[in-house]
Amino acid sequence: MTFRKPTLARISGVGVSVPPNLLTNQDLEKMVDTTDQWIVERTGIRTRHMVSPGVTTSDLAAEAALNVLKKTGVKPTEVELIIVATITPDMHLPATACLVQHKIGATGAWGFDLSIACSGFLYALQVGAQFVATGAHKNVLVIGMEVMSSIIDYTDRTTCIIFGDGGGAALLQPSTGEDDGYFGDFLFEVDGAGGDNLCIPAGGSKMPTSQETLDQRMHFVKQDGKAVFKYAVRKMPELCVNLLERNGLTGADVDLFIPHQANLRIITAAAERLNLPMEKVLVNIDEFGNTTAGTLPLAIDTALKRGKLKKGDLVLFATMGAGLSAGAALIRWGY
Repeated sequence: MTFRKPTLARISGVGVSVPPNLLTNQDLEKMVDTTDQWIVERTGIRTRHMVSPGVTTSDLAAEAALNVLKKTGVKPTEVELIIVATITPDMHLPATACLVQHKIGATGAWGFDLSIACSGFLYALQVGAQFVATGAHKNVLVIGMEVMSSIIDYTDRTTCIIFGDGGGAALLQPSTGEDDGYFGDFLFEVDGAGGDNLCIPAGGSKMPTSQETLDQRMHFVKQDGKAVFKYAVRKMPELCVNLLERNGLTGADVDLFIPHQANLRIITAAAERLNLPMEKVLVNIDEFGNTTAGTLPLAIDTALKRGKLKKGDLVLFATMGAGLSAGAALIRWGY
């Protein structure tokens, strides 16, 4: 089986970090006008993990990074590049990657942040893979991590039921080919015309922080749920089908489908479009909610723990989110 654009980089390990505190649907029933039944039926979510006060994105990212380095036997000083996909940085500057670099002792690494919300980890994987494939670096850390509770309005029932905190890190290293696993083809797409459908209105150069923006709660995530759902149900499976077709593949060739965990109805719609049985689809949104850039590394970790992901498997990843952004990628799993 030949990919359109094989890239000789591989994921050699994954580590995660999830805060222990839980926010359940029953907790939310006491905060906003909603019910456990409604949340489960509309989203598939039952619990979300939440950080304690003072815990930052870089704290969780550093824990996930050290976790994967321990698993793979790579020293922090051997890491050459750190890419952090997040929309909840510790602060506007410096980049969270710089804080992670310091916290884990990766003294020889450079790094940067990548901000494209839910699509962040998948996009960052492809960016990191290019540095490995060109021979520029041998050890690249790609982290998808969020503290979504820091930008969610817990009086807004359209958003507070969806999001949680946590994520993970992947170590990318060179691949020798089929036996090691490798990155295959990918399709990414953005439609900036829909940017206002999922955004944080204030806090940037368009609308700097003021007393008015604070009073109007404009520093929290705002979402047109119907518009985002409609885009996701159409675009995520469309990109998956197009990606498979241009590589001469169908859903039958996919061993495991790992989609962004935004909404169970979106996931099942994509699986139906691909003619994939749910046994081949990774779902853990019930436990973690939507952790934005953190969903895919958490899903990979869940797949490994459940025994659903094995060496040699052809894995189809898919994502969608703010931007509006979407993507699909094929990866041959190597361990």
